[in-house]
Amino acid sequence: MRTLVTFDDDQIRALDTLARRQRVSRAELIRRAVDRFIEEKTPSDDLPSFGLWDGGAGDGLAYQEKLRSEW
Repeated sequence: MRTLVTFDDDQIRALDTLARRQRVSRAELIRRAVDRFIEEKTPSDDLPSFGLWDGGAGDGLAYQEKLRSEW
């Protein structure tokens, strides 16, 4: 699929320089950049809190009820 994107002159020069150094087309360079961006910005299936509960406080439900009873 084709997409129209407007770059300024400095961006085009920088892209062309990078493309020459890597011996790929400008389009390929942009595709790689988009792939990398998507990979970095796609949320992981792992939650940041995964594995935090070690059970050290005993039964999770009992601990939760104890904390809530303080409200």
